Amino acid sequence: MIRYIPALLLACSTSALAQTAPETPLPPADEVLNANVTTIGGGIGMTPDYEGSNDYRIIPAAAIRTRIGNVGITTRGLYVYADLINTGGKVDFDLGPIAGLRMNRSGKIKDDVVDLLPERNKAIEVGGFAGVSFHQLTNPYDTLSIRLDAVHDVGKAHKSTVVTPTIDFATPLSRSIYVGASLSADFVSNRFADYYFSISPADTLASGLPTFDAGGGMKSWKVGALANYSLSGNLLKGWSIFALANHSQLLGDFKRSPIVRDRGSASQWMGALGLAYTF
Repeated sequence: MIRYIPALLLACSTSALAQTAPETPLPPADEVLNANVTTIGGGIGMTPDYEGSNDYRIIPAAAIRTRIGNVGITTRGLYVYADLINTGGKVDFDLGPIAGLRMNRSGKIKDDVVDLLPERNKAIEVGGFAGVSFHQLTNPYDTLSIRLDAVHDVGKAHKSTVVTPTIDFATPLSRSIYVGASLSADFVSNRFADYYFSISPADTLASGLPTFDAGGGMKSWKVGALANYSLSGNLLKGWSIFALANHSQLLGDFKRSPIVRDRGSASQWMGALGLAYTF
């Protein structure tokens, strides 16, 4: 969901919840969904050492969501999204630019054999997204989003395009709890597959891994979940705790590449835990 929903979606919805705490009535749904609120979050994350690795590393995690006029800005990992269209109503169109970094195999690798392969450049990826969001399907504050991302490496790494269709659903469960879930897939070119997953004859001499020629296509699918708990009992402001987890599965030649089949795992996990502040 790229349409800005404040502070990891910061509201609750049902009449039953309103009856539980009548002393703090909820603002109208339109005010919540369009509020000019900023959330800054930070914590620690766990991610595979490289895409396809069975080794993991602990990294700092940070996220920002804000709204400037009708423009919603949010970060997703090392990528920044800016939603330039906010039409309002129960159906909202999403459109805007994306920019970010892909760090895959661009530094020291824990696996001694994979580390013998040539180091990859950091990919500088820019592009855009388009989609549609449906609001108020189960309550006044939920959102179902369908989005297509496309980014291209403009640097000196894979020099190709990655296309990612995504479905997101998000809803509050109470005044203090918000949850979300997502499903996505990555489609890549032969050039991307060759850059990150092929093993050339020279690579075989250097590492002992078998030579392998990877082809493009559907690289992986991913499912994700997010939970946010407000420490103040008001998700629209103050401190909150967030946790997220993602599981992805490599497919086809990406799964069969020696750096995955012989040295790593096609099953990939990522998670983060931290604190956020909304103002």
